[in-house]
Amino acid sequence: MDLTTRKRIFIIFIVIMLVIITLATSFYVLAVLSENKDRDVQFGVTFSKKFAQQLKLDWKEVYTAMLDELDVKYIRIPTYWEDIEPQKDSYFYDDIDWQINEAAKRDAKVILVLGRRQPRWPECHEPKWVEFETIEENRTSILENIAHVVDRYKNNPTIEIWQVENEPFLDFFGECPKMTKDELQEEIDLVRSLDDREILITDSGELSTWYPTSKMGDLFGTTLYRITWNKYIGYFEYFFMPASFYRVKAYILGRSTDTSFVAELQAEPWFPSGPLNMAIEDHYKTMNSDQLIKNAEYAKRVGFDRAYFWGVEWWYWLMKVHEDDSVWRASKIYFQ
Repeated sequence: MDLTTRKRIFIIFIVIMLVIITLATSFYVLAVLSENKDRDVQFGVTFSKKFAQQLKLDWKEVYTAMLDELDVKYIRIPTYWEDIEPQKDSYFYDDIDWQINEAAKRDAKVILVLGRRQPRWPECHEPKWVEFETIEENRTSILENIAHVVDRYKNNPTIEIWQVENEPFLDFFGECPKMTKDELQEEIDLVRSLDDREILITDSGELSTWYPTSKMGDLFGTTLYRITWNKYIGYFEYFFMPASFYRVKAYILGRSTDTSFVAELQAEPWFPSGPLNMAIEDHYKTMNSDQLIKNAEYAKRVGFDRAYFWGVEWWYWLMKVHEDDSVWRASKIYFQ
């Protein structure tokens, strides 16, 4: 490579870097200067029977307390495949039915999550029998499962929104096969063919560009985390990120605040080794009553239509097992 060619490559590299820096700086300045709407956000919760059981709680007791003591009116409920179809073509809906019926009694509205990838680790919750299927057979089983769930609940007015998969393209997190855009679109089209309710698609707020997920559903939902942990750097706080970052990001992708949710608002600790394997002091490093309020107020400044807290089961566990009701009480103001 001669000197002239090396100079050209160097100049091109510098130009590309300057463009990237300019775009990143412009985005950040726009986010910082963006109007602070602080709108009247509607708060809800994600409820996981599986996580309540992991905490060794009576999951029905937690769910009822959530409805009656906190007066929650918006609930996101997973339909774990391994629970509702433990054997091929043999369905068990009793626990989902119970949750939906109890919500209906109190005029609460439900987002029902469909598909293989669902909220809570390990993200994919497949029954054991799928291990013996080919890739093609497994794909057919997923679609049949989605259709079966929609058919069961499509006439139930308590179901307000269908969520198709959970953070479908975040394949580096969780124990899940990689999902393609065509596969997700196939599932969305299937749900649309069966019912006309709005469809929610979710993505990571901090680890994704939101493309193409923000374009694929009627509604878009982001995660929102303020303090995280990983094995390389330990605890990490997103102190540098203004709340309007999420709103500007949505605007650039053509998504309005009225059709955007915070689908997973951090309101429980980050559990590097599982909730029951950590000292209670370590729980408080990433979540406590003050941090919950900070996160909720931050979510209000984001300005999306709704925000669903992540961690109601932990609030109850903290109150019942450790006699600390501070987080439970702090959350009440956001539902009443």
